[in-house]
Amino acid sequence: MKAPFNLFAIGLTLMLALCCTTNCQAQTGQKPYLLALSKNDKTLAIVDPVSFKVIARVPVGQDPHEVIAAADGKTAYVTIYGGGSLHEIDVIDLVNKKVLPPIDTKPFCGPHGITFAAGKVWFTAEGSKTVVRYNPATGAFDWAMGTGQDRTHMLYVTPNGKRIYTTNVSSGTVSILVDTLMQQGGFGPPPGGGGGPGPGGPPAGGPPPGFKPQPRSDWSQTVIPVSKGSEGFDVSPDGKQLWTAAANDGTIAIIDLGTKKVIETIDAKVLGANRLQFTPDNKYVLISSLQNGDLTVYDASLHKEVKKINIGHGAAGILIDPDGSRAFIGCTADNYVAVVDLKTLQVSNHIDVGGGPDGLAWAARAE
Repeated sequence: MKAPFNLFAIGLTLMLALCCTTNCQAQTGQKPYLLALSKNDKTLAIVDPVSFKVIARVPVGQDPHEVIAAADGKTAYVTIYGGGSLHEIDVIDLVNKKVLPPIDTKPFCGPHGITFAAGKVWFTAEGSKTVVRYNPATGAFDWAMGTGQDRTHMLYVTPNGKRIYTTNVSSGTVSILVDTLMQQGGFGPPPGGGGGPGPGGPPAGGPPPGFKPQPRSDWSQTVIPVSKGSEGFDVSPDGKQLWTAAANDGTIAIIDLGTKKVIETIDAKVLGANRLQFTPDNKYVLISSLQNGDLTVYDASLHKEVKKINIGHGAAGILIDPDGSRAFIGCTADNYVAVVDLKTLQVSNHIDVGGGPDGLAWAARAE
């Protein structure tokens, strides 16, 4: 009686292994596309990441910097930066490959870093020193918080939308914003103490009659000093650390996200550092440089340099394949996206997405 069960178990195991090997793409029906911005051509290229063929080029605004796709892969959002002066996010219909009406971000100027989490679009407004949340369903901004820091630039939001990390380049700081539920409580005494009645109102320090404070959401900010010029950063796959590289002195600051403190500063000499990304397996950290075009590879556990890969004359945006096999690097000065094999740590191909490539993102949608 045991043999049929064992054969079934073996068959099921083989089927699951095959499914994992092929990423279950046939069953999920999700097809990934590479999105790449061209600053010079002012276009968004939609690229097949297997053939490297550019499927379409869609026009965008005058200074595109970063791009993100919605969770369903049908819409892309492009920040139009202008050094902190412009106030536009372009919206792209990825299915029909056409431009939709843009989002006017005023009074939030200089949108730059952008991501999609918890059904919302989140972006930094560098010119306004602010992080902003946009609700595509209502077409309105439904939350914003100032950092009080200079050049609030790149952005990471946890999937539940409860924690935000951002680098403030000119201030040389990292901001950690946390959404906290404040429990029901009373009113405190007025400044200077005392409990007498306030002029023309209820007793000072107390609620009006019959009022019961309710739990509410409040955001707190922790500002962590790092080197000036810290711009590109990433959170480790386990969510425990944040690494950021500084263009000015080439150091890498490692922040423990539990204690919210810098636990190590590595003299990595990655001068001109622009972007930094972890590989999905937490094995490597990749750092691009606009100064020399090197892609520096660090061992994420040993905190030591593994290799420098020269990919051109100036490297910017980094995008890693979800399976960890390849990295795509926007080589702005060389007018191509370099494809790096993460097994051999060598450049394996180049993609022409237009002049001055920079921001990169994935879009996966049902086919």
